[in-house]
Amino acid sequence: MAKEKTLDDLFLDTLKDIYYAERKILKALPKMARAASSADLKAAFEKHKDETESHVERLQQVFEIVGKRAQGKTCPAIDGIIEEGEEIMEEFEGTPALDAGLISAAQAVEHYEITRYGTLKRWAEVLGKNDAVKLLDETLKEESATDEALTGLADSSANEMAKAA
Repeated sequence: MAKEKTLDDLFLDTLKDIYYAERKILKALPKMARAASSADLKAAFEKHKDETESHVERLQQVFEIVGKRAQGKTCPAIDGIIEEGEEIMEEFEGTPALDAGLISAAQAVEHYEITRYGTLKRWAEVLGKNDAVKLLDETLKEESATDEALTGLADSSANEMAKAA
């Protein structure tokens, strides 16, 4: 008979998922920064790349807390979201709508991460993994702040520029 799956198993599975996702995002952000026309958007992507490096390090600490080797598990969701972002970069290259499209792609990534980190934090609380809760909460707050900053860039310039064209 198959072993009963527990919340611990689900936690570890989801941890592997977001670890894979963060490492994929780390590779995608420099491409997005290069593609962006606005200096502010380029800077936002570069800042988030530095933050994402910290997110990977925190996840490695969470793996240590649960006594497991840091290892990713293919995440078709993030692969699809990143693929959509690459399509936007190709289809809107050189147009005034590019930055608005890049922001929308980046926010799809952020919303995915916010969902994952929120769930992991909650499960860590339930499982009594208090050290993990702190690390996951720190990343969750940064992801939410990045999402808000992207909304600010969209509202302050990118959406109007895309519309005006």
